[in-house]
Amino acid sequence: MTSSERHEARFQRRRKARKAKRDVLNKKYGNFNNIIAFESLYNSFYQCKKSVGWKASTQKYEAHILENIYKARRLLRNGDSVFKGFFEFTLRERGKVRNIKSVHISERVVLKSLNQNCLIPIISNSLIYYNGASLYRKGISFHQKAIVKHLTDFYRKRGRDGYILLIDYHSYFENILHEPIYKDMEKKIYDKRIINLIHQTVDVYGEKGLGLGSETNQTFAINYPNKIDHYITEVLRIKGYGRYMDDSYLIHESKEYLQYCLQEISKKCTEVGIELNEKKIRLVKLTHSFTFLKTQYNLSTTGKVVRRVERAYVTRNRRKFKKLKKLYDLGKLNIDMINTAYQSMRGYFKGKNSRKTQYRLEKLYHDLFMIPIMVDNMKKIGLAA
Repeated sequence: MTSSERHEARFQRRRKARKAKRDVLNKKYGNFNNIIAFESLYNSFYQCKKSVGWKASTQKYEAHILENIYKARRLLRNGDSVFKGFFEFTLRERGKVRNIKSVHISERVVLKSLNQNCLIPIISNSLIYYNGASLYRKGISFHQKAIVKHLTDFYRKRGRDGYILLIDYHSYFENILHEPIYKDMEKKIYDKRIINLIHQTVDVYGEKGLGLGSETNQTFAINYPNKIDHYITEVLRIKGYGRYMDDSYLIHESKEYLQYCLQEISKKCTEVGIELNEKKIRLVKLTHSFTFLKTQYNLSTTGKVVRRVERAYVTRNRRKFKKLKKLYDLGKLNIDMINTAYQSMRGYFKGKNSRKTQYRLEKLYHDLFMIPIMVDNMKKIGLAA
């Protein structure tokens, strides 16, 4: 047997093994009846209800939950669309405008059932381990630990004599093409009724792009560049690689090789319709600090990875607390709303080496809010004039 014949035989064995895995997954999770089962939709609603139970639309749906689930099951069995349109609004985050397309509660119930009972179990099997956005027991904290692990592993072999390439996709959700999603789903899911439902969930966004605010869109987005992830880890042989939605990093000892990797990644992105954000691409020497997912990293001479909050975050929060103080004095906000922002800030500092910075922000919060509140309470009980 020649070398090419051995390679072909090995390829066919791996292809057969992957097909066998897909068959097992489809037998367990690729059943349309499981998605539209009454128990599945009922449980999906109570998961959707978390943190939004105060909304009138959610309460109205719950008041007639049996009737609403029955209507959804009837439409889905007939192959009809359950989508009614969007609640569209914009959010401005650090000067960047994001267009949000939120779906109705009745549609979210169906999408969550589709995502939890089919898409996640089947798709996650093919994802690389360090692709963890929107996945169970993963997220930003998972990736913060991952990049620390990759830096530490690299230091043990090469010290700080290396580079990290930071990559960002431009207008990621807006530029996702629909046809690659359909082809990939048809390859992984056998039930035509599920494929028809996937078409319905994607087609409502027009010719291309996915809206922010839908759970299934998050799953499609983490899976969309999956071929690029495997190309980087298996063909380019980058061990220190991770991706969080549209942000990714590559660690290697050679600057020239990372530049070559960037060229190859750019070609692969063009094939699937992804555009790289040239303004945010960075190639940084590991002796310098760099920022990934709003956290500043520094690989010290001893191999310790120091994580600090970025300076812009501190500035924003100082300004934010001062604005909240003005609204509090005008009676437009209560202390519970302000305390939510404070607890969010404390959670952001968790696991970072920025104790002095955290202390100064907490001191500002207490000076602005806690002292006036204590004085007001003392006045109420007659202990202060």
